[in-house]
Amino acid sequence: MKDVLDVLIDIASTPAILVAFIAVVGLLLQKKGIADIIRGGIKTFVGFLIVTAGANFVVSSLEPFGIMFQKAFHVTGVVPNNEAIVAVALEKFGTYTALIMLAGMLFNILFARITRYKYIYLTGHATLYMACMIAVILSVSGLDGALLILFGGISLGIANTVFPAILQPFTVQVTKNDSVALAHTGNFGYAFSAIIGKYFGNKAKSTEDINFPKGLAFLRDSTVSITITMGVVYMIVAIFTGNDYVTKELSGGTNYIVYALQQAGSFAAGVFIILAGVRLILAEIVPAFKGISEKLVPNAKPALDCPIVFPYAPNAVLIGFFSSFVGGILSLIIMAVTGLPIIIPGVVPHFFCGATAGVYGNATGGVRGAVLGSFLQGILISFMPIFLMPVMGDLGFAGSTFSDTDYGVVGLLLGNMANGGGKVLVMLGILIVLGLVLAASKVTTMRVAKKATEV
Repeated sequence: MKDVLDVLIDIASTPAILVAFIAVVGLLLQKKGIADIIRGGIKTFVGFLIVTAGANFVVSSLEPFGIMFQKAFHVTGVVPNNEAIVAVALEKFGTYTALIMLAGMLFNILFARITRYKYIYLTGHATLYMACMIAVILSVSGLDGALLILFGGISLGIANTVFPAILQPFTVQVTKNDSVALAHTGNFGYAFSAIIGKYFGNKAKSTEDINFPKGLAFLRDSTVSITITMGVVYMIVAIFTGNDYVTKELSGGTNYIVYALQQAGSFAAGVFIILAGVRLILAEIVPAFKGISEKLVPNAKPALDCPIVFPYAPNAVLIGFFSSFVGGILSLIIMAVTGLPIIIPGVVPHFFCGATAGVYGNATGGVRGAVLGSFLQGILISFMPIFLMPVMGDLGFAGSTFSDTDYGVVGLLLGNMANGGGKVLVMLGILIVLGLVLAASKVTTMRVAKKATEV
């Protein structure tokens, strides 16, 4: 039984396999020919592997940047890193995490079918990490056994249904259609960025319409502009770090300036690879998903990982990353001055969350929206982990913590209920939230129907 469970978890937590499987199911439900099914499944699978390879390129180039930054400016503290804290938590809560993940995916499909929130959450690793956090917090509250799995699964199903729905009005503005949704653990922050852009930005001046002087027109090529910008940033940090440290600890003897340029180029290459993979995925998964929407969950939409929006505003990706990182640095200074625990800006979460926040801020507020939205989102993901750590029990101080906004929202809600009334209040609170979601869906559906009859 355990071997079967392990296989199911491996499939569910591996995005390439999970989404390729969903594509194949969708094509089968449409009764497509064997050639179309094989082609659709393989191209979706390969597309996700391409995105993963690009993401690994980006992460591998950002890791030494983070090390150099801490060395250059003598910063120590907690580094938010989802992978690190999940690795610690799985040693004790691995079985509960796996069962909550599977239950949560089933509840997501159920809620998508019975509500107007027709989003199927397909970012497997994000689902795994959220399941892990929920398992820890519910265990701390006193829940165990079947009740922990049941209420953990309901919590995860609600989160994976509601967070794409909250963001969808803004996703439509980004993609110019309503065929796909976003499934990432920063959705709350992206919606926050979009709202900031809406009220404080200027939609008429998009990041993609930035006017470069004639002699700098080559900067319109996002690969060129990313390479140059990151090259300058890497070199500045490398200079402050010093050649001795870089050559001995990071570059394997390569000159620190040359090494900085190599990492900047790797970063740009990673972004280029991600964009290529996203285009391949979207070309396959959206048509294949029609089978799911027609047979299992009427009008269902696939909710995919955050890089799917990068091709819509490549300039906003870079602007959002830098603005978010600046927000993280400012937050670090405030924490140091006020005596709060120090959260070191993690370049990986600030890239993926900041870049995505920049895209959404740009969609609603142009350049100003991209800068302000991602900057404030950067502050949000810096302070949220401080308040999340206490509700994580001993794990909250294991040198790392969860980084993205959705972990903060779910974790603080469950954790504060646990602290306020133990497992009874947690179970009651989860059921109340579920009731509110169902009621909101019903009321919204009635309002839409009423407007339709009036027209």
